[in-house]
Amino acid sequence: MASDIWQNWAGTQRASPRQWATPRNTRELAALVVEAATRGWHVKAVGAGHSFTGAAVTDGVLVSLDNFSGIESITPTDDGALVTVLAGTRLRALNEALWQRGYAMTNLGDIDAQSLAGALGTGTHGTGAAFGGLATQIHGLEIVTADGAIVTASADQNPELFEAARIGLGAIGIITKVTLACSPRFTLRAIEKPDTLSHILDTLDDECRTVDHFEFYWFPHTDRVLTKRNTRLPGDTPLKPVSAIRTFVEDEFMSNTLFEGVNRIATLAPAAIPTINQISSRLLGAREFTDRSYRVFASPRRVKFKEMEYAVPVEHVKDLLHEINQWLQRTGTNVAFPVEVRFAAADDLWLSTANGRDTAYVAVHQYHRRSETEYFAAVEAMAKAVDGRPHWGKMHNRTIDDLRPTYAKLDNFIAVRDKYDADRVFDNDYLRQVLGA
Repeated sequence: MASDIWQNWAGTQRASPRQWATPRNTRELAALVVEAATRGWHVKAVGAGHSFTGAAVTDGVLVSLDNFSGIESITPTDDGALVTVLAGTRLRALNEALWQRGYAMTNLGDIDAQSLAGALGTGTHGTGAAFGGLATQIHGLEIVTADGAIVTASADQNPELFEAARIGLGAIGIITKVTLACSPRFTLRAIEKPDTLSHILDTLDDECRTVDHFEFYWFPHTDRVLTKRNTRLPGDTPLKPVSAIRTFVEDEFMSNTLFEGVNRIATLAPAAIPTINQISSRLLGAREFTDRSYRVFASPRRVKFKEMEYAVPVEHVKDLLHEINQWLQRTGTNVAFPVEVRFAAADDLWLSTANGRDTAYVAVHQYHRRSETEYFAAVEAMAKAVDGRPHWGKMHNRTIDDLRPTYAKLDNFIAVRDKYDADRVFDNDYLRQVLGA
């Protein structure tokens, strides 16, 4: 109903669409798009609502792809398989289904609640200096365009549409299925342990070169970090997962229930945050375990937060972290959430945050009950100064005018958009911000 209100997971975006739709198949979706365009209404597809930006917000028709779920086909290859997946499939379900068939996503982010199309369309990535973001795994796709056409695209078929739609921000059309290049299933040996920020920054180059998937979390107002080193092993490696009791204590109670309580206290008494961070950073002990790849990559996140993430050339990440630390000290701003740092290989996707350069990702968070405005604005200015690129699905204030210089193919993308959606059926405020009117 038109009076119903949609909001995203973090509560940072809300919408009151004229119509909600859950089409049963691609033909129904195409007809819905044509009807909306005839009425002059906008159309947006929504997945799990895990984007912090307004990527899915619309005043027209809000389309759920929940009926577009599951694996359609698998074609084995010499190094894995080409797997065609319906676009509304949640990553959590896809990971399990792939494993049962002997395959796995080559890399993943640390949250698995998103729909496949939503994760791909906003440039979701994991970590690992030799690995690209999720969209680099796309081999082909099917997309419903503004005129209701159902178009197949790949490097050989409609190549410009393929290039634009791999990270398309929902601006080109509604993706209905994706063919992914998947790996044979593999396990990960995870080593998680505390360290110091100063030591990690001194050894960062070696960590990125020698560890398959390296990341760390820095606790502001301390020199303490939690490191995560994941090493790829064959799929038949014996599993040694974290025990059920330890999983509950560390992943559920400490990382979610206790962390929620800590942030509520921090909201009431911000001056206590530096002490809280000192204590929190020492509560997390070392652990080592081996499990299915997707179980190691992703972890539950139940504490609501707001997030901004910037992709910077990897050679600038150390200076950026030092600048953030100095700004916190200089301004007296207290932040309870750790700063997350991850890495990715350069790629050639038009709107990828790692386009053309090896990349470090610096993600800053704020508890949803606290203001993030000054903190995020300061970090954004620092990142922008070193040609940082904002994650398309996370909070930022960038516009087309200052994004164009950092994306050599942005005008190519806009030209493809003009071709396939000249009337801007899939437009909204966020797209006008980052792609222009």
